[in-house]
Amino acid sequence: MFEHLLQSNASLQLSLDSYRGQISVHAPSHKLLNEEFHLIPREESETTQGSHSVHGRIRGFPQVGDDLRNPQTRDWEADVEFVEGSPQVAELATVVRAFEKFSEPINLVTDSAYVAGVVSRAEQAVLKEIDNEHLFRLLSKLIYLISHREHPFYVMHARSHTDLPGEIVEGNGQADSLAAPVENAHLPDIFQQAKLSHQQYHQNVLGLIRQFQLTRSQARAIVATCPNCQVQAMPSMGMGVNSWGLGSCEVWQTAIMHIPSFGHLKYVHVSIDTHSGAVHASVHAGEKTEHAKKHLVQAFSVLGIPKEIKTDNGPAYESKEFLEFVQQWGVEHKTGIPHSPTGQAVAERAHQTLKQVLARQSSTTVWMSPHEKLCKAMFTINFLNCSFENMSPPVVRHFNSGNQFKMSQRPLVMIRDPETWETKGPYELMTWGRGYVCVATPSGPQWMPQK
Repeated sequence: MFEHLLQSNASLQLSLDSYRGQISVHAPSHKLLNEEFHLIPREESETTQGSHSVHGRIRGFPQVGDDLRNPQTRDWEADVEFVEGSPQVAELATVVRAFEKFSEPINLVTDSAYVAGVVSRAEQAVLKEIDNEHLFRLLSKLIYLISHREHPFYVMHARSHTDLPGEIVEGNGQADSLAAPVENAHLPDIFQQAKLSHQQYHQNVLGLIRQFQLTRSQARAIVATCPNCQVQAMPSMGMGVNSWGLGSCEVWQTAIMHIPSFGHLKYVHVSIDTHSGAVHASVHAGEKTEHAKKHLVQAFSVLGIPKEIKTDNGPAYESKEFLEFVQQWGVEHKTGIPHSPTGQAVAERAHQTLKQVLARQSSTTVWMSPHEKLCKAMFTINFLNCSFENMSPPVVRHFNSGNQFKMSQRPLVMIRDPETWETKGPYELMTWGRGYVCVATPSGPQWMPQK
């Protein structure tokens, strides 16, 4: 062994270049270390002749396909399996399936560089503990199968979707055809789409009716069979009897709720438009004036600036700093009756709705941060849920009913046809931007360059 290392290792040659003494090479005295044994790798550096050629392919997860050519009959044979997990896990399962199926010499061809790399390193490898139990089980099985093989194998990575001639590309095309049916599968019907959407967002009955054009009985059936919605049962979201604003951004109610599961960000500041029901909430590390100001600035950037904000008489809202803040934004500030929860009825209802939506979505938001959980809940409330009073979601009511979001009067403009240079008009100006305008002509909207 020493002579072999001396011939092949350049570092050892350099270190012993000027050494004139004697070198003694011997194993320690323990009898186990004096036994001669040899580890013969099972992976070949070139294809094995007369063996099965196996092509592994995944597409349209979770269906994976093996395609193999029998060396005796020269015919392609198929093996298809359904696997749960990521595409990489499914690719790995395909290879494990091939090694389980064939104990004789095989040539393994795959278009996955991940699989080719794992297989080439798996023999006699030591696997550390990983969190993904399914992946750990597959890797353990792969290492065992490769390390205990009696016959050699060869693994090769081939690029997919190439038109080059030859058996390798032909086999990869055969594997593609096995996995293609899942990729080209039809979308589920409308009812199944609604069920999948409800599993993700847990919108209410009227929200499902509006989004998927279901019947009331179908939407109720989806909500009634949802286990999360039964635990957190509540009626469809209404706008409340305390709806003071006659239009959006007229009157807001702002309050603070506590969600202990958010940790140090358990203070959730909530603002709701009393007319449209649009909600904006943000997580903070406290309930001081500085946190209330940060929340309102975020709410202004999303919902607009209201004429009036109603809060309780807590110290954060009674401070001089907060009063200066709302005056700077041109907002009138009012407080409710001290120690009376009915003065903030709309905000309290928003708290209840927000907590229940968060609880319903908790099973699908475990990995999310408090901010992400809150954003998903607000998306459901503002864009998906509807009320008995109006089948439009709150965000539609909010931006369609506010006077500040509408053009008070469309000016009349004259336009010049860029082809005939003929002046036409006057027409109502619908919208404009940098270098373009859109006007309402008798034949419909017409886009024109500004000059």
